[in-house]
Parts: sequence; structure tokens; C-alpha cells
Amino acid sequence: MIVLLVIIVLALIGAPLFVIVGAGTGAAFIDFTNTIHSFGDLGGKLINPFETLMGKDQFLAIPLFIASGAIMTEGGMARRLVDVARTALGWMPGGLGIASVAACMVFAAITGSSPVTLIAVGSIMFPAMVRAGYPENFSLGLVMTAGSLGCLVMPSLILMIYALAVSTAGKAQVEGQDMFIASFLPALGVALVLCLYSFLTGLKHGTREKFDPVAFGNALREGIWAMALPVIVVAGIYTGKFPPFKAGAVAFIYALVVTTVIHRELTPKKVVLALANAGRLMGMLILIIAFTFGINKLIPEVGLEQKITSLLTDNNIGPIAFLIIVNVFLIVVGALMDSVSATLVFAPILAPIAVTTYGIDPIHFGVVFVVNMEIGYLAPPVATNLFVAAALFKKPFGQVSRAILPGLALTTAALFVFMFVPTCSKGLINAQRGVAFYEAFPWDSKRVNAGPEGGHDLGAISEEAKDQADAEKAKLDEQTDDEYYFGNEEETDAGVGAEEDAESDEAEGGGDELEGVQL
Repeated sequence: MIVLLVIIVLALIGAPLFVIVGAGTGAAFIDFTNTIHSFGDLGGKLINPFETLMGKDQFLAIPLFIASGAIMTEGGMARRLVDVARTALGWMPGGLGIASVAACMVFAAITGSSPVTLIAVGSIMFPAMVRAGYPENFSLGLVMTAGSLGCLVMPSLILMIYALAVSTAGKAQVEGQDMFIASFLPALGVALVLCLYSFLTGLKHGTREKFDPVAFGNALREGIWAMALPVIVVAGIYTGKFPPFKAGAVAFIYALVVTTVIHRELTPKKVVLALANAGRLMGMLILIIAFTFGINKLIPEVGLEQKITSLLTDNNIGPIAFLIIVNVFLIVVGALMDSVSATLVFAPILAPIAVTTYGIDPIHFGVVFVVNMEIGYLAPPVATNLFVAAALFKKPFGQVSRAILPGLALTTAALFVFMFVPTCSKGLINAQRGVAFYEAFPWDSKRVNAGPEGGHDLGAISEEAKDQADAEKAKLDEQTDDEYYFGNEEETDAGVGAEEDAESDEAEGGGDELEGVQL
């Protein structure tokens, strides 16, 4: 009750988000635990997670990618990417819409931010699509939905925060680079669905631009440097040449050199402005992240994870029903909370349950989680991208809300495909690890024993379980053979029937040892 009162009062007086999160976390410790006897105790609960966070290399990737995105936004990269996409695809039915999706996906791979992608690309493409004869609501909805791809494309802030939050919870180890790789095919899938939607709309609406090889060549020459950055980052992370925090450093240095030396659009004054904007954003995020990480200390003290697990198992909730419930819950959460706070609060609670109770890979679950956050960017009442679009294009919020409905439907349909086809998220990681591309969904709802310390993703667990099962089976076969050929005298005198009973009992005992091991 105290927590709710604190949050409502602070929200009504217009307190900043980090103040609401910090005060709410502190109030939760006071309200739900008996471990807070002084402000020193409370400070320790809130500061210790912050110190842990500062010691993680993964965390360093966040400010570096934010800074590189700010540099490229100020340096005119979006305009060059849009020119390449328009000259390459404008001749097709729905070509401008397809170009918008392509430009959003590439620019999202530079900035990792949905609102920034919407502003940078949408401000150019929305007026162009309307002038070309596309319906206004279609154009609005498309650029808003395509802008939300920033959630799924590396270096997405939400992907990095999910990896940090789940790893800090201690039940599963999720690397940021794995999340980046896992999200590529789902992001590409959503982009292709939007391109098909644009193509079908373009058969009836909109004018096509004539393909001009000279214009395309000029645009490509200007935009090649911007297009190269995502390739460098993706290739470096996928091949293991550098982890995310080093990729962030590479992206920042590359962006600074390209915009100041090659394109010469970024003056020293603009560099300072871009870094100041990045610093303000990071200053706000770091406080939100630190305070919300304090909730990770609260969860085990109140036994929340165990209570949810007991509720699910007592009601025989299987993996399919679990994922459906989680998705409905997260869509509602995404519509009411900002994605950063929602990820920090709920990922450490839900991911361990998905892994240890239902055998769902934490990386695959992370992709499903982040797609829900992408939908949250589009679903009222919070709907970050809708508010950005309404302000940017000077349209009523009601019109913007209606325009987003087809995009919401398409993204939700894609979510349910990704949810039950783990290969979409784990395929590239499996290929990188040299194992089968295909990843099966845990339809049988067998538990995966990640151990009290966690520290494994499901792919590693499955391999270890298989090795353990093979070793146990070999040992069992060896014991059975020894007893058959070299049995003692008492067993020999007892007759063949007793020997068979003994072998049967031994085999049953071995079967007990194998129980619970997922093959």
C-alpha cells in the first residue's frame, strides 16, 4: 500500500521517472521486508546492486552505443540511408514503404533506439509517402511500426538491459552478444511482413519512381559509410572478434571519424551537443537501471518467484499456456510502463521461471520478451512511438492510434510465430556454436535443472544433460555386462530367475538415476 501511494503521489506532482523508480523501490523494501532498520540499511540495498552493475563489461556497451547513435543522428546519416533506400526500391509497388522499412532497420542498427529511428527516418519518409499518393493513415502506421524495430535490432538498448537484468538475477547467464544475434532473424521477419504489407498496399495506391542508375550510384556513394557500420558491428559480434562493449567503442570511433572527417557535417559544436544529449539520456537511464536493480534484491526476500512457480505448477499450467499468459501480461505492461523499467522489473522474475520450470531457453524467452516491449512502443496509453509521431507529424493522438492498428496486428501475429518456433531466435546461435540449426520447443514441459547457481543457457544445459545421460547409460551397460558375465557364486546358485530379477532391479535403479535428465 505504501509503494502504491508513493508512486501515485510522485507521478501526480510530475517527479522524474528515476525519482519515482528509486522511491518506489525503497518503499517496497520498507513495506515488504523486515530487513530495513535504518537509512543505512536501505542505502545498502539500493547501492550494492549499482556497484555490481558498474563492474559488468556488458554495461559499458550502453553509453557507448547511445553516444554513437547521437553522433550519427546529428551527422546526417539518416538522410543518406533514406536516399539509398529510395533510389534502390522506389520503382517497386509500395516501393517508398519498403524503402522506409529498410531505412528504419539499418538506422536502428546504428542507434539502437526506436523513438530516434522514428524521428530520423519518419520525418523524411512520411511526407514523401503522402506526396506520392499513399493513404495518410497507412503511411503513419508504417513508419511508426518500422521505427519500433529499434527494439529488436542490435545495438538495442532493451536487448542489452534484458541480458544484464537476467544475468544479475543469477538463475541464467545471458550474454548481450547472444541477444544481438538471436534478435536478427525475428527483426528481419517483422521487416519482411511490413514490406509485404507495403507491397500489397502499393498495388492500389501510390506512384512509383523510375529507377535511375546514376541517382542510385550517387546515393550509394554517399551512404556507403553509414551502411558499413551495422555490417562491421554485426560481423564483429557474430564472429566473436569483439564483445558488445568493444563493438560500442568501435561504433563510436567509426561514427565520429565518418561524420567529422569524411562527411564533414559534424562541427565541434554539434559534437558537443550530441555528447551532451547522450550524457543526459545516460544519466537518467543509469539511475533508473540502478534503482530498479534493487528490486532484484527484493524478489528473493519476499519469495515472489517461488510463489508464482507454485501457482503455475499447482494449476498444471504447461509451457504453451505459460507463454500465452506471459505475452498477454507483457503486452499490458508494455502499454502501461516504459520498456526500460518493464524489462528491469519483470525480466528477472519471469525468465528464471521460464528456464527452470518449463525448459524454455532464456535467450529465446528474451526475444519473445523484447518483441512484447516493441508492441508496448505502439500500444496506448504509454505508446512512446505514438506520442513521438503525434508531436512530430502534428496529428491528433486519436488518428495516430487508429493508424497503428494494422501494424500492431502484424507485429502480434509475428510474435506468436516466434514464440512457438525457437529456431527463429536460436538458429544463428546454434550455427555459430557448430550444433544443429533447428531448436525444438519444449512441448513436453520437462524441467531443466539449471542448478542453484544458474549460469547456463538452455543450449548449454541440453548439451550437458545429453552428455550426462550418455555417461550414465554407458556406466549402466558396463555394470549390467559385468554382472551377467562375472556374477558371484550366490547369484549363480540362486538360478537364472534370480539373476534376471537382479538385472531388472539394477536396470530400474539406473533408470531412476536418469530420471529428470532431458535428452
